[in-house]
Amino acid sequence: MTSKLFGTDGIRGLANEEPMTAATALKVALATGAHFRNGDHRHIAVIGKDTRLSGYMIEPALTAGLISVGIDVLLIGPLPTPAIAMLTRSMRADLGIMISASHNPYQDNGIKLFGPDGYKLSDAVEATIAAAVTADRMPDLAAPDRLGRARRLDDAPGRYIEFVKNTFPRGLRLDGLKVVVDCAHGAAYKVAPTVLWELGAEVVPIGVQPDGFNINKDSGAVHVEALTRQVVAHGADLGIALDGDADRVIVVDEHGAAIDGDQIMALVASSWAGSGRLRGGGLVATVMSNLGLERHLQALGLTLVRTKVGDRYVVEEMRRAGFNVGGEQSGHIILSDYTTTGDGLIAALQFLAVVIESGRRASEVARVFTPLPQILKSVRFGRNGKPPLEHDSVKATIADAERRLGARGRLVIRNSGTEPVIRVMAEGEDDAVVAGIVDEIAAAIRRVAG
Repeated sequence: MTSKLFGTDGIRGLANEEPMTAATALKVALATGAHFRNGDHRHIAVIGKDTRLSGYMIEPALTAGLISVGIDVLLIGPLPTPAIAMLTRSMRADLGIMISASHNPYQDNGIKLFGPDGYKLSDAVEATIAAAVTADRMPDLAAPDRLGRARRLDDAPGRYIEFVKNTFPRGLRLDGLKVVVDCAHGAAYKVAPTVLWELGAEVVPIGVQPDGFNINKDSGAVHVEALTRQVVAHGADLGIALDGDADRVIVVDEHGAAIDGDQIMALVASSWAGSGRLRGGGLVATVMSNLGLERHLQALGLTLVRTKVGDRYVVEEMRRAGFNVGGEQSGHIILSDYTTTGDGLIAALQFLAVVIESGRRASEVARVFTPLPQILKSVRFGRNGKPPLEHDSVKATIADAERRLGARGRLVIRNSGTEPVIRVMAEGEDDAVVAGIVDEIAAAIRRVAG
C-alpha cells in the first residue's frame, strides 16, 4: 500500500495493484463506515461507479465492508460523480462513494468519498481514515442482527436527469440547436444525451458504447479531437465533451474550436454578475487558470481567488468566502447554487443558456477574454530515488525561468496528486519565451528522473 493513501481527488491507482485492490477497498469501507457511524439509526451509504471493468471488483468489496459495520448500501451503478453527491444528500445518507478514476484510462480506478452534506471530505477526515486503513485497525463489527443490507436504487438515473434539468432556466428550451455530446464511454453515457434531448435539442451522441475498456479512450474532455470532427461533420451548433465520471466539461464551438474551463467560468460569471446572481464579487479558480482570466475579471471590477490544484480546494474556498462560481481550467466547474462538486452537464447547460439568451453563435459568446500564451507539459518519473524537484540542477533551471518571466508571466510546477507526473506550466506575453522555458524545465526533470 502506498504511504499516502489519498491524493488530490480521493484514492487512485492502477486497478488490482495497491492501493486499488479489493483488499484495500474493503479496509477503506470499514474505516470510512466506522468514521461516519454515529447513533443508533439505520445508516446509509450511496455507492456509484463509472464504466471501468475494475468497478465490478471494487464495488462488492466496498459493499461488504460497509455492511459488516452495520451500514445499508444503495447501489447506484454507472452515474456521474455529481449524481452521487446529489443522491447522498437526497437520500439523507451518511456517506457517498464514487468508484472512478475520472479522466484516466480504464487501467486505473479510484475511490472518491463524500460526507452526508454531499461535499468531498476534508484533508483532516481523509487523514483519519487513512490512519485507520494503514494501521490495519479492525473497527467494531455489527452484531448479526445489525448487519447492513444492500439494494439497487433503480430510478437513480431519472432522479439525476430531473435534478439537472431543473438547473436550466425556466422558460428556455434547446429547440433548434443541434448538439454533439461526447460521453467518453463513461458514467454519463445514458443521462447526458437524455437531458439534452428532453430539453429540446437535436442530439448527436458519441462515446456512448462503454465496454469496460474504452472509457476516455481518444474521447471526452481530455481528447476533444473526435468531438471536433463530429461537430463540423454534422454542422452542429456546438459540442459538449464530458470526462469518464462527467465532473468536468469542455465545450467545442460550431467551428470545432475548444472552449476550456477558464472561458466557461468567465462567461457564466459575467452573465451572472449582469443579472445580480453572482456572489462573492468574482470567482474561485486554481493556480493553473490563465492570467488572461484574472485580467478580464479585474477589468469588470471582479476578483479571482486562486487555490492549489484540486476542485475540492476550490469548493472549500467558495464555501469559506461565499462565492457561487468556481472551477478549474481543465473543466471542473462548480456552481454552488446547484451542486456541491463539479458537474460537467450542469455547467454545459449554463453555457447553453447564455448562448440561447444572447441569440448568437457559440463562437461569438465563448471568447470572453484573450488568454495569454500558456504551455503545460507533463513529465513522468519513476517512484524510486530522489524526487526530481529536489535536485539542485532542477531548482536552478526553475529559478532562471522565474527570473526571465518576471512580473509579466507565471510559472507553476507541481507534482500530480493522482499519478507519478510533474506538471510544468508557464505563461507570459511571448510565445517563444514561454515554450523555451517549459522545454528547459521538462528536460532538466527528465535528466535527473532517468
